[in-house]
Amino acid sequence: MLQTSKRNAVLEILSKYWGYSDFWPFQEEAITSILDSEDTLTVLPTGGGKSICFQVPALISPGVAVIISPLISLMKDQVDCLKEIGIAAECLNSSLRSQDKVKIMQRLKTGKLKLIYLAPERLNTDWMKSFLKEIKLSFFVVDEAHCISHWGHDFRPNYRQLNLIKDQFPGVAIHAFTATATPQVQKDIIKQLKLNSPHFYKGPIDRPNLTYRMFRRDNNLVKSILKIIEKHPNQAGIIYCLRRKDVDKISKKLNGLGYKNLAYHAGLSPEARKKNQDKFLQEKVSIIVATVAFGMGIDRSNIRYIIHAAMPKSIEHYQQETGRAGRDGLPADCYLFYSGSDYQTWKVISNNSQNQEIMLNKLNTMYNFAGYPSCRHRYLANYFGQDYKKNNCQTCDYCLKEIEMIENPLLLTVKILTCTKETGERFGANQIVEVLKGAFTKNIERWGHDQLSTFSLLKNKNKSFIRNIIEQLLAQGIIGRENKFKTLFITSLGQKALDGNFAPQLAKPIIVEKKTKKVYKNKEDQKWQNFNQKLFEILRQKRSQLAANQGVPAYIIFGDKTLKDMARTKPITQKEFAIVFGVGQAKLVKYGKIFTKIIREYLQ
Repeated sequence: MLQTSKRNAVLEILSKYWGYSDFWPFQEEAITSILDSEDTLTVLPTGGGKSICFQVPALISPGVAVIISPLISLMKDQVDCLKEIGIAAECLNSSLRSQDKVKIMQRLKTGKLKLIYLAPERLNTDWMKSFLKEIKLSFFVVDEAHCISHWGHDFRPNYRQLNLIKDQFPGVAIHAFTATATPQVQKDIIKQLKLNSPHFYKGPIDRPNLTYRMFRRDNNLVKSILKIIEKHPNQAGIIYCLRRKDVDKISKKLNGLGYKNLAYHAGLSPEARKKNQDKFLQEKVSIIVATVAFGMGIDRSNIRYIIHAAMPKSIEHYQQETGRAGRDGLPADCYLFYSGSDYQTWKVISNNSQNQEIMLNKLNTMYNFAGYPSCRHRYLANYFGQDYKKNNCQTCDYCLKEIEMIENPLLLTVKILTCTKETGERFGANQIVEVLKGAFTKNIERWGHDQLSTFSLLKNKNKSFIRNIIEQLLAQGIIGRENKFKTLFITSLGQKALDGNFAPQLAKPIIVEKKTKKVYKNKEDQKWQNFNQKLFEILRQKRSQLAANQGVPAYIIFGDKTLKDMARTKPITQKEFAIVFGVGQAKLVKYGKIFTKIIREYLQ
């Protein structure tokens, strides 16, 4: 931990620039190691305050900190945020004009910058390595460090070359940061970056302010999405789709129904993508419909819901994409609609991957997560190698008892497995459903399946119910699906169930229309719900206006949490405004009079 004098100096910087009075979990420990010039690996969840861990030490340490970041948009947002609070930072990337690059290089030489953001490709060039050797460096930071690992979900070959840092810059410490890393990825990061006995800080991966819900997708997807949007009026949300055509289709339908949104995918021109992204970040539009191309760098803190219109290809992707909700720490909702067709699509794509076996394992785990009725928070924590100590998270469909469990799951399982066996394990899910339902189709007649003992065994259940149970059995590994013809077969675990030696957990199909009750777990959560909504909206409008004038995302002016604190405490003097959450010295000077005037006028 920091010595008293050094701790006070760090807290003074934290208050001056960020307006925070204390550390978040693991920030102090990480800052201590960085100031002691010791290599570190820090794993903190999205919204856990990773950036402050290296930005604060960069202001105290002599020299310039080099931050390696994978995306131009991610660099730009972080640099804009730092400039807004009065910190000297820049990024060097391909989007800059030559004369701007020269000015930045001159500022680096004269020691007028404290942080410089680079892409790994730029660091790998000979001229950049030579230039950095001529200036005083405080340390290197590798952000989104999971990109370095073959076992990671966003592997990038250029990240693999970052092992040059230890060779080219001996004696300069390296600090790796990521939000999503399994134990295997953590080991790979340490090995590839050649970290020297690094201090390892791992915060809880769990995001308790996020509520997770899983639904089997049906033909009424847009209707289901509309119900969710209506639960979050005027709030920011992202709808993730698997394919570009799905984005265009859903975006068009929502706009046609009066729900203004913008699309984002790789099929759009770079100019169109940037325009749509900027409008979302500047709060000119609340809903974005996108593929996963809409990813890192989306730092809008007040996203209140994430909808997955299809299943992601890994737990890491799901964790990262849902992690874009509720970055301000306030409650947010995550909805996932999935089906077996998502699994098959990702499986075909993984066949073309260099890491086919790794990707397939991740896909199987994701499918199991979506289809297995259990605490979602516990499942995620366990996947990333952490224990989950709560008996009830109070923030997932399972723990909120929105999922109704089937009382005798083994009996239902045996009926489906027996039907699969009687048909010779030669048919797909549709035929099994028809047999169990007792439908007289051409295929039933052709194969004589109306003569089977399992024919019409589930005649009182509708087809979607039977299909849902089959998908749950697939997700839990009790039934397998053959690759080429999609025929079902009984696994070794399924045979145990047939023998009566294993009983799965099965849930009745979830109905998206079911009313849900928001649970606020403690007084801190409730505090952020106790604010003047009308005043908050007025403050939001002013924030949007200021952001538009400056050409920056709205959250760079102030996050929702700061506006809610204003709407709760109603500061009318500079002194009162100075103690609002998230107001540092620079923002006090720049915005104090503007916002206190609005509040005074509102109160009058």
